[in-house]
Parts: sequence; structure tokens; C-alpha cells
Amino acid sequence: MTSRPAKQSMKERILETADRLFYQRGIRAIGVDTIAAEVGISKRTLYNHFPSKDELIATYLERRFRQAPPSDKPPAEQILGTFDRLERGFASKGFRGCPFVNAVAELGSEDQSVKKIAIAFKESRRIWFRDLLLQLEVQDPEGLATQLTLLVDGSIAQDLVRDDPSMARAAKEAARVLLRNAGIEVGDQIPGNGQQLARKRAS
Repeated sequence: MTSRPAKQSMKERILETADRLFYQRGIRAIGVDTIAAEVGISKRTLYNHFPSKDELIATYLERRFRQAPPSDKPPAEQILGTFDRLERGFASKGFRGCPFVNAVAELGSEDQSVKKIAIAFKESRRIWFRDLLLQLEVQDPEGLATQLTLLVDGSIAQDLVRDDPSMARAAKEAARVLLRNAGIEVGDQIPGNGQQLARKRAS
């Protein structure tokens, strides 16, 4: 006999709604009254769970702080797979860029709590690259990890401007060149489904 899923708590409902609205429409554009109305509760009830909008913003960003899933694939394949995941994300109609960059851009670098979370996320991605590069025994894992991180962020920015998921594949090819220059054997590019992804996003 399978157990029924637990009912979503009020705090989870608030956070899920805030996540969707903040990411899709912007943090400054969405007030707590809008979130409360979407959930179907009073502002007072919302504040019982999140005493301030600042706390709700911080929790929203922490919720978005996801690590790469563990994998048994070879390190170089994991690195290049990052850009495949990006391309799939870019093709989604709901893609609006990096939530951490968006938050810093909206709220300004003077908001230290938001900036701290954003830096921690970006650094966690860089360290993930670095640890894989350490397994590959490259000469400068720190520097190469930084370069790969820049390719990730650059492809996100290019997709937002161009509305073109293939920017992730272009970044993947640049990553492939960096790995080869570091002495890592990587296979040739397999023809992707960029046109299919682009059509999916446009539909």
C-alpha cells in the first residue's frame, strides 16, 4: 500500500508562489501583498511565516541554490554535460536567466545578504568544476574552473539577449577547446538538437 503524499505546508506554499513570481516577474515588481493574494491568505499570515520581504527573498534564493547531481560519468563528460543541461534550460519558455544575477541586478550590490548568497552559489559552481579538474590532474585547475564558469554565465547572458538556446552549444565547444588545451582528451561534438529546442521554446 502506497502512502499518500504529505499535504504541502503553508510555508511551502508561500515560498513556491514567491519563487515563481520573483523569478518570472522580478523581485522589485512583486510585493508581499501580491504573493499573499496568489496564495489566498492575508499579509499577516504571510508575515507569520516570513517576518519580512527580505527574509522571503533570501529564502527564495537559498531554495534555488542547487548543487549538480552526483554522477559516475568521467569528469570531462560531467563538465561538458553542464552545457547540455543549460541548453535544455534555455529552451524552456519559463527561462529568465540566473536568479542570483537577476537578484543582484535588481536589488543592487549594496544588499549584502543577497550578494553573499549569489557569490556563494557562483563559487560553488566554480569549485565543482575545479574538483573535477583536479581529478583530471590539469596544470591550473583554479584558473580553468574560473574560465568554465565564465562560459556558463556568458552563455546565459547571450541566450537572454538572442533568445537562442544554441548559445549553450557554442559555450560547450569553447569548453571543449579549453579542456583540449589543458591536455584532456575529449571527443568531437555530436550533432545536437538545437533547432528542435529552439522550436520548442518558440511554440
